[in-house]
Amino acid sequence: MVTQKQILLIQEKARTIRHHIVDMIGCEDGKVGHLGGSSSASDIVSALYFYKMNIKSIKDPQRDWFLLSKGHAVLAQYAALAEMGAFPVEELTKVKCCGAILQGHPDKNLTPGIEANTGSLGQGLSIALGIALGLSLDKIKSKVYVMMGDGEQSEGQIWEAAMAASYYRVDNLVGIIDRNRLQAMGKISERFNSGDLIAKWSAFGWHTIEIDGHNVSQICDSLDKADHIKEMPVIIIANTTKGKCITFAEDKAEFHNAGLTTEQYKRAHEDIDVYEAQ
Repeated sequence: MVTQKQILLIQEKARTIRHHIVDMIGCEDGKVGHLGGSSSASDIVSALYFYKMNIKSIKDPQRDWFLLSKGHAVLAQYAALAEMGAFPVEELTKVKCCGAILQGHPDKNLTPGIEANTGSLGQGLSIALGIALGLSLDKIKSKVYVMMGDGEQSEGQIWEAAMAASYYRVDNLVGIIDRNRLQAMGKISERFNSGDLIAKWSAFGWHTIEIDGHNVSQICDSLDKADHIKEMPVIIIANTTKGKCITFAEDKAEFHNAGLTTEQYKRAHEDIDVYEAQ
């Protein structure tokens, strides 16, 4: 069970991750970044890296794995990896620069700690399933976590992987849906409505858990509960807010991928500092 001391650490790391996200986007002319989805995922990413996952080394064969299927939100993962020492924090200032180890989408060949190339939506769960099955064959008792977007649920490959994971009773695989209800061009409900995700994933044979994706206690409790589910995969449906903590960007599709003015850059840091985490 997560302790109050651990909750405070996760909250502080999530705050730091959001500051890093804003700094990676910056306020240079023409530079853009995925502020909205990175911010909505930050509390979950923080809980995974600084509470739940066993990662003594990013090369340890016994480590837990995390794949970000919604690869456009990789700024949150970059920040977490830098904070855990996978690469120098100074590398964060070079995101999207030619020759840098940090690009706009995850690249396992460039970035220490990235487990798979993602960003072409819908593929992450299939990759995670393959890794989970491989670990089981090798009798390695590690977990594989994969975060998807709710807009991404319209990709058919997700549901093929979901059926396969249920059929093979894969219980070392945990899916997480960052359900912020927005995609690049607006509300999911007005574009390709993914409907009742709890009913869908339950029908596909997954154990479903619904949480507030910004409540650290609920995030950690759901990850702990997943450890006790046997003979079936687990999906955690996390209700979140796109652009969380940054008042001018919260619940705004236009900040899915956008630049920041100097004023917005300063305001974002100020908002993050005064945000009272749950």
